[in-house]
Amino acid sequence: MSLTETYNTPLEIKTWRHQQREQLIESRIAVGGFQRKIWQQEILLKLHDVLKDMELGIIAFYWPFKGEIDCRELISDMLQQGWLAALPAVTKLNSPLEFRQWTPETALIPGVWEIPVPQSRTIVMPDLMLIPLLGFDGYQYRRGYGGGYYDRTVIDLQPSPIKIGMGLNKPD
Repeated sequence: MSLTETYNTPLEIKTWRHQQREQLIESRIAVGGFQRKIWQQEILLKLHDVLKDMELGIIAFYWPFKGEIDCRELISDMLQQGWLAALPAVTKLNSPLEFRQWTPETALIPGVWEIPVPQSRTIVMPDLMLIPLLGFDGYQYRRGYGGGYYDRTVIDLQPSPIKIGMGLNKPD
């Protein structure tokens, strides 16, 4: 049975999506820090292997939130190899993200949901984006927090950067 066969109104669909997000967040956090760290290390090692052979550029990542994969150590390694890094910032509700250059010395300020963003507005265009996700739906569409910021951003960026979804899945 599809989502539209189960839920008939926009409010029912919105409620269902909210419940799904909450369940995915709870599941990710319930895994526990030790197991999450093991999975994170495995993912980041594989990602490092992919990145080491790529042409240097600007890599956009995210500040970890609610048990997301923490890419900061990997990004610090990429900076040492010659990459530039950027963090996303919400500058206006329901608009694409902007990417601000980041280094470990960058002064940060609280952004939306108190997630740190670079204070300086040195805006850069990423060649590669690490995008957080909660999960995928049955059609392989990314499930995020529901604000649509990454969706709007990905459509808006030209040329289109390489996109890598970053998430943890609890095995069944």
